[in-house]
Order: sequence, then C-alpha cells, then structure tokens
Amino acid sequence: MATLADSFLADLDDLSDNEATLLDDDGEDAGDVEEDADGDMADIETLNYDDLDSVSKLQKTQRYIDIMQKVEDALQKGSDMSSHGMVLEDDPEYQLIVDCNALSVDIENEIIIIHNFIRDNYRLKFPELESLVHHPIDYARVVKKIGNEVDLTLVDLEGLLPSAIIMVVSVTASTTSGKPLPEENLKKTIDACDRALALDLAKKKVLDFVESRMGYIAPNLSAIVGSAVAAKLMGTAGGLSALAKMPACNVQLLGAKKKNLAGFSTATSQFRVGYVEQTEIFQSTPPSLRMRACRLLAAKSTLAARVDSTRGDPTGKTGRDLREEIRKKIEKWQEPPPAKLPKPLPVPDSEPKKKRGGRRLRKMKERYAITDMRKLANRMQFGVPEESSLGLCELINLLDDK
Repeated sequence: MATLADSFLADLDDLSDNEATLLDDDGEDAGDVEEDADGDMADIETLNYDDLDSVSKLQKTQRYIDIMQKVEDALQKGSDMSSHGMVLEDDPEYQLIVDCNALSVDIENEIIIIHNFIRDNYRLKFPELESLVHHPIDYARVVKKIGNEVDLTLVDLEGLLPSAIIMVVSVTASTTSGKPLPEENLKKTIDACDRALALDLAKKKVLDFVESRMGYIAPNLSAIVGSAVAAKLMGTAGGLSALAKMPACNVQLLGAKKKNLAGFSTATSQFRVGYVEQTEIFQSTPPSLRMRACRLLAAKSTLAARVDSTRGDPTGKTGRDLREEIRKKIEKWQEPPPAKLPKPLPVPDSEPKKKRGGRRLRKMKERYAITDMRKLANRMQFGVPEESSLGLCELINLLDDK
C-alpha cells in the first residue's frame, strides 16, 4: 500500500511541475504577443498620415515609371502587331500588356487610398460631401473645384456632376456645419486631388494601350463586347487569365458604380450594371429586355475570355459566332407570341356508333333496365277505364263486405 501511495504522490508532483511549465510558456507567449502588438502600434504611430508622400508611393516606384514610359513609347510608335504574327507569352509586348493589367489594378487601389486621404482632410470643411459624391475621381474633381469656397452658387460644378446632384450639394453646403480649412491643409488636399487625377489619366493611357492591342490578345472577347469594353474588363479583373476564371455574375458587375439617387425615388433607377452596359448590343436592346441581355452578354463574354486565355481561336470566329447567337436570342425575345387559333367543333357523326358488347355491358344494361312496375305504369292510359282483372262475383262480394 505504501508503494502505491508513493507512486500516486509522485504522479501528482509531475502534474504540478507540468502545469507550472505550461503557465511559464503561456506567460512568455503572451509577453511576445504584447511586444509584437507594441511594435505594430509603434509602426502605425510612426506612419504620418498628414504627409501625402507617406500614404501614396506608387508614382515614385521604378516599376510605375518604367511601365508608363514603355506605354507612352508604344502609343507614339503605334506598332502594328499583325506584321509579326500572333501575340505569344514570350513576346515582350505581350508581357507589357500583362504588366499593364496588373498596374491598372494597383492604380485603382492607389486612387482609393488617396481618396481616403482627401476625404479625411476635407471632412472638416464639408462632411456631407462624401455621402453625396461616392466616386473617388468625381469627389477629387469637386473638392478641387470648391476649395475653401463657402457659397457654392459661385462655383460652377456643371459637367462634373449631374444636375440633380449639383442641386443637392448646393443646398447641403448652405447648411453644413463645416469650417474653412487652414491654408496648409487645403494645399495638401488640392495636391492629393491633383495626384488622384494624374493617376486616373495614367490609368486611361494604360487602358488605351491595352485596347489598341485587344484584337490580338482577346479577339473573341473583342468580337462580342468591343475592344474598349474588353480592355476595361481585363483591366478591372486583373488580366485575361483572371477574367477567364471569374464567374459570369461577377463579370456583369465589373465597373459598376454605386447609384446615388440623392433622395429621389428608386422606382425608375437602373439596375446595377458595369462596363457591359457600354456595349453596342446592350444599348440597342429595348429597356425591358436589358437585364436579360446583360446576363447573356456576361455569360458569353466569360466563355470567349476562356477561349482567348487558352489561345483556342486566334481568328475570333468563336466570338463572332457567340455574338450572332446573342443577337438571334434577343430578336427571338422581341417576337410576339403566336396567335391563339379558335378550335373548331368536331363534325357530328350521322352514322350510329358501334358499341361494344360483352358481359360488362349486359350487366350494365340489367342494372339500368326498366323495372316491371315501371312497365305496368307505362301501360295505363289516362281517360280510358281499365278492365279489372277480377271477375264480377268477386266485385259483388267486395261491395257486400263493405
């Protein structure tokens, strides 16, 4: 018994030692986590969000400078790629197009970062503007135009925003709680607006270059939606391979902007559509069928992008066939339904029909046959005395009994 008790005590001592070790390890891990968190907080604190150069760094990178220089050279030369055959993966110009697609995504992200910088600085002057103008480039143009002006009736926003939004912005600015910015903050905000607009212009150059080469990169996709829309879809998706892997429901929304109705009714607002609405097929479709046409265009564009990503049909015949299929389907939707013809009555048969016989029919006739009582009732005639079946003697005896 003593030996068993000693073994139990030894096991308890081992357990207590393990728990102490685990606690020490947890304490060390917690200390490491706290040190990492303190280090991260220190990095965040050292980052100066008041300085635009510390927030936006893309334009100063060597990659951005090299790609933009190559794009400008290619646009000035206007080289005909059909003279030296199809674009291949090892072609330097094809690699430039792939780099342009990646750069366009980086430019888009950089514009969003600069938009947040502008919004945070200009919120002190006009806090309601960010809820009225959602698009980053439109917001930067409006901020640059307004500046520190208090009376927006003196600022011409025509051409920057729709007339309904201009009216709402003017009314809101007259009741805003914001105050004019200091000169230093205003200068940083205007510089950020200029940088966002310069990035947007660079993105348009990149898309123009990609658009000029779309007939060789994605001939089937260009045959359906056109070169301009194909370049925008590829640029937003991040390349032809990324577009080919994307489902059709997401392709339909590429490039869609958030609708700002400014308090107006949503009854007449258009559904969310991206770059697909800029295609010739979509614009020529009646408004009642545009949603179906948009889904059809997105589905066929995805198929064409997959064919182009594998270099399945460099001639573009598959894209032209898909475009013709889309056109025929939309025409079929617009056809009126077939007229409902009146159904004529059947011709009456003059000859008696042949009725089947057999045990079943005999049983049915017996079941519905006329009874003997009905036969006797049918024999009686009104107004004619009926002869009694009883004799004269029986009648006399009946009368006597009564």
